[in-house]
Amino acid sequence: MNSEKLIMNNKLQLFEGDLPVEQITNAWYDEFRNSNYGAIITFVGVVRDENSIDGLSFDIYEPILNSWFDTWQEKANKQNALVLMAHSKGDVLNHKSSYIAAVCSPKRRVALELIDEFVEDFKKSAPIWKYDIIKGERVYAQDRSTVIDGAGILK
Repeated sequence: MNSEKLIMNNKLQLFEGDLPVEQITNAWYDEFRNSNYGAIITFVGVVRDENSIDGLSFDIYEPILNSWFDTWQEKANKQNALVLMAHSKGDVLNHKSSYIAAVCSPKRRVALELIDEFVEDFKKSAPIWKYDIIKGERVYAQDRSTVIDGAGILK
């Protein structure tokens, strides 16, 4: 599956389909390696082949995602760091990437702690809805979804 870039800035990127991992991570490295960061730590999420799924499909509510991401950027900036993220919209087949996160920081410990917190909060709070792809059909993955704080009826 080929990906198509939907939103592009240097910190938050959305793509249609699976992520071009090397292109994204290499671009981040090239852009930020001369910014005096001692650590650039990345996390790459890969769709697992399990439960007889062919892949995953994602819907994203971009206004809340942007707000959530901006809050994380402010938190990172207070520690002289920055966060980066790329995510897929639509279908991503097994063994392809749907999510990449990175933290750039002058200090290794700050980057290690922030990447862990960022990825965990992403799973809990980002407005991204996941569907299993089973025999070409999208089936909402309710058993692996979490309620977003303040989401009202989206429970």
